[in-house]
Amino acid sequence: MLQMKLCGDLVLRTECAPVDKITPEILDVLDQMVDMMVAQNGVGLAAPQVGILSRFLVMMDPDTEIIYKMINPKILSRSTDTTNMEEGCLSVLGSDNLPVYAHVSRPSSVVVEWTDENGTVQTAQMSGVPARIVQHETDHLDGKLFIDYLSPVRREMLMRKVRRRKL
Repeated sequence: MLQMKLCGDLVLRTECAPVDKITPEILDVLDQMVDMMVAQNGVGLAAPQVGILSRFLVMMDPDTEIIYKMINPKILSRSTDTTNMEEGCLSVLGSDNLPVYAHVSRPSSVVVEWTDENGTVQTAQMSGVPARIVQHETDHLDGKLFIDYLSPVRREMLMRKVRRRKL
């Protein structure tokens, strides 16, 4: 059974290795990650969040409810226009065991390429919320968290909420 890794765990700060071969084990973990994401009312989950240092993630477009299972995702391009939206993370929880949120500015749209669970290379242009989700989740694969985009003052305010959870 997969276990969620929380802010402070070094696995969340480690760059993930590419997936060389799609195995039954990876497919099983992807399915478990979808179940975990849905159970926790999330819209994305990356492998390091469940302690696996490999480049794969799952995400859901909240408008269409389409679920993507992305292996070795790469953002090929980002728009120059940005959008400031609230973000949270299933690995960054406050004292109430719910995600803490902060506004983050990111490119409004991206072109992303990945290999799907059948081994087929896919490419899509995503904008709005799906673009934000895929950027957030691919950041996890590079050892980056959304809090890294905040000013030092905002980050410290948010981390106080996270630290209260640990006391």
